[in-house]
Amino acid sequence: MTDILLNAVIASILSAILFGILGSLVSVRRIASLAGAISHAVLGGIGMAVFFSVSGRIPFFTPLAGAFLFAILSALIIFFVSTKSKQREDTVINAVWAIGMSIGVLFMAKTPGYTDPSSYLFGNILLITKMDLLLLAILDLIVLFLAWLFYPQILSASFDESFARVRGVKTELVFFVLLIIIAISVVLLQTFVGLVMVIAMLTLPSGTASYMAKSLSSMMVFASIFSLLFSLSGLALSWTLDLPSGAVTVVFAGFVFLLFTLFHFISKKRRT
Repeated sequence: MTDILLNAVIASILSAILFGILGSLVSVRRIASLAGAISHAVLGGIGMAVFFSVSGRIPFFTPLAGAFLFAILSALIIFFVSTKSKQREDTVINAVWAIGMSIGVLFMAKTPGYTDPSSYLFGNILLITKMDLLLLAILDLIVLFLAWLFYPQILSASFDESFARVRGVKTELVFFVLLIIIAISVVLLQTFVGLVMVIAMLTLPSGTASYMAKSLSSMMVFASIFSLLFSLSGLALSWTLDLPSGAVTVVFAGFVFLLFTLFHFISKKRRT
């Protein structure tokens, strides 16, 4: 049991870095709906992989491979539509969201035996493996390196895309890389909070941090700290109360975010 808790704590630390950095970019660029579409569409790949592997048609087609396939495919579709056909962006995002989830449900319904999608939808950090931790650590290093190396380009592309393009920043490439990393992160993080709740942890810590941060870099730091606080608190509460860890984490994060929002609203009213 000690090893399970240790893995969960390490996963919370590693996940906090991703939620903090990527969540800040998702918030400032206002692409939460894009990230949500990718996270929900992943269920299609998981359902397809479960069906083909359990039925014996493609035994080596694992849920992780199916999730990566649908995540990358969804990111590519959204990137193409967002950059080439802005007027149809909302429609395609909603279509990717709904179709991906529906495909997953249909394949799971036809899978021999009983397949419970709740573990994929809501996650369980206590089931995380050492291989999951290794993959999270590698992704953390990649994200930290890219954020440090290309911070000026990321900053300008996030707040003033037109000006950044004039200055020679390849804004479409920045956006493409961001979507791909979000897609990969969604697949790895679904073990922690589940597909449905990934989008909440990509927005709530960064949303809370936005009330304190004065720059994008400070927002990333504060968001990572809040994400770690939410994750460890949710883990402790879920362990004590015998409740799903992912759901408890998100509820706690949402409660703190609402408190910060209320305090900010009251403070603003007093100043005016």
